[in-house]
Order: sequence, then C-alpha cells, then structure tokens
Amino acid sequence: MSAPSPSEITLLLRAWSNGDPGAVERLTPLIYGELHKTARRYMAREKPGHLLQTTGLVNETYLRLASLKKTNWQDRGHFFAVCARLMRHILTEFARARPRLQGGKEAQYLPLEQASSVPLRMSMDLASLEDALNVLTALDERQGQVVRLRYFMGLTVKETAKVLKVSERTVKHDWLFAKMWLLRELSRGKENGK
Repeated sequence: MSAPSPSEITLLLRAWSNGDPGAVERLTPLIYGELHKTARRYMAREKPGHLLQTTGLVNETYLRLASLKKTNWQDRGHFFAVCARLMRHILTEFARARPRLQGGKEAQYLPLEQASSVPLRMSMDLASLEDALNVLTALDERQGQVVRLRYFMGLTVKETAKVLKVSERTVKHDWLFAKMWLLRELSRGKENGK
C-alpha cells in the first residue's frame, strides 16, 4: 500500500471539520503510522519501564482527539502538530500522576498487553468507585457503560458488545482504557486521603 498523499489527508481532515462522520474512519488508517512514529520518538526519551507504551500513547491521543470540540483542521501539518502537543501533555500528566504504592515505592511495571487481564479490584469503598465512574462516564459515556456492564453486571466482552451494538474490539479497547483511568483516579484519591 502506498503512502497517502498530504492532500488526501488534508481533504479528509477538512471533511471531519465539516462534520462528515465517515471522514474519521477513512482518516484513521492513513494517519496511524505517522502517529505511531511520533509516539515512538516521545517514548524513546522516557525512562525504561514507563507505565505507558507507544501504542497506549497513540490510543490516548485518539481519545483526546475524539473529545476535542469542533476543530477547524487547516492541513496535515496542523493536525500532526496538535497530535504531538497532545502526546506531550499526556506524558506530562503521567509524570505528574505517577502512581505510588504504600511506603513511597513506585508502582510495578505492567506491559500494556497484560493490562487487560488485571482485575478492576482495589480495596475501595463503592462511593469512591461510583464517583470516579460518574466522572469517567461524563468524559466517555460508552467507557462508563462498558465498566458498568462488565464489572457490575459481569457480562463478557461478547455480551457487552451485543448490548452496546459495537464490536468486541471496541469493548476490549474501552475496557482497557477505562480500567487504567479508574485505577489512576482511585489511586489519586487514596494518595489524597479520600
């Protein structure tokens, strides 16, 4: 497959800006490789064992892009500049919120591929979990629904996908990022004595 032309990407970005719902779907495979390269460069500067990996940084960037209010993309360069800035912000947030275990020790490194097998169980009260889940739902309603269906109702990935009328891959993605987000938020609450 040949590399997409800058004008092809620019046309799709403008279509996205104009509200074309299919533009993002057509754009994603064209920009993924470049975003992954940029993320790999940023991650190369981080300490070994960073909690976030290259693909996770790209995925988090996609989530932030999706939450942006209507953006008037000028061209390909403007888009990639915004993505690079988002990646820097994400890494800065991770550095500031670096989770700690009791006793001041750093959290154990867990490769992203293994994160999906980590249970969403912490010693917490349900009020804290519900508060965090409400915030998550306000940020990403579907991720909040995925947590409620999987964690509280015990549905499988396949069952959750059927209820939400999305792909199993989407459910796995949402579940992974929702768990990471909730664990980070709940550990912040513990650090702050909540």
